[in-house]
Amino acid sequence: MDSEKKKLLQINACKIRKGIIEGTYNAKSGHPGGSLSIAELMAYLYFEKMNIDPENPEDADRDRFVLSKGHCAPALYAALALRGYFPENELKSLRHIGSPLQGHPCINIKGVDMSSGSLGQGISAACGMALAGKIDNKTYKVYTVLGDGEIEEGQVWEAAMFAAHNKLDNLVAVVDNNGLQIDGKITEVCSPEPITDKFEAFGWHVITMDAHDFDDIERAFNEADTVKGMPVAIIQKSIKGKDVSFMENQVSWHGSAPNKEQYEQAMSELEEQLKKLEG
Repeated sequence: MDSEKKKLLQINACKIRKGIIEGTYNAKSGHPGGSLSIAELMAYLYFEKMNIDPENPEDADRDRFVLSKGHCAPALYAALALRGYFPENELKSLRHIGSPLQGHPCINIKGVDMSSGSLGQGISAACGMALAGKIDNKTYKVYTVLGDGEIEEGQVWEAAMFAAHNKLDNLVAVVDNNGLQIDGKITEVCSPEPITDKFEAFGWHVITMDAHDFDDIERAFNEADTVKGMPVAIIQKSIKGKDVSFMENQVSWHGSAPNKEQYEQAMSELEEQLKKLEG
């Protein structure tokens, strides 16, 4: 990846993080930790990888995105706003009565391809979209993001078996492996490890990547594009709460919103990072 492209993606990831903090602070609730860990992924998908058009969000040939870990909607909303699907100022309305930006994605929001939130169901919907693309001879790709705690759900593995059986090579599932879920470490709650071996056993092509390194992200998705005859699982190693010092690797930020002092500190840290990137 050339340096200019990488710099722009880093800037967008930082802006997505600011949007996440803005939304969860104004909502006084939400899930900032797991949202922050996918900021680079969302920047890459929405500003580099996916074939999408905010001016034509219902294009039948567009790539699809399903946020299977729907509680991390603040990251999706921030990416959509930054990409131009709706005004960024609307992020302040997160979880407010009457706002379309509720705690989990809803399909009536411009740019959202699937309502999600009940863990395990998003990847199932993504499988259906991918199968429909095959039946209709479409060339679009379907991308879905799961949490590593989410893959403790049995429905995930039913979907994984279905995808491999139907040779859905137009499907890419990214597992956000930050190691933490609402009740603690995934290895202590109900360990899904070894994640790579499990997806391989279910007939998927598996790729690992560093969630916060755009060179590695591009390498992983380029490899995914070469795979034929089977679905792709990308296991991204990430840091929950990434780039907000007091949130990093802290399970308490799975479902807690920052107060005024914490909001100001987080935004100050992110603004400082943004200045360095833009400078």
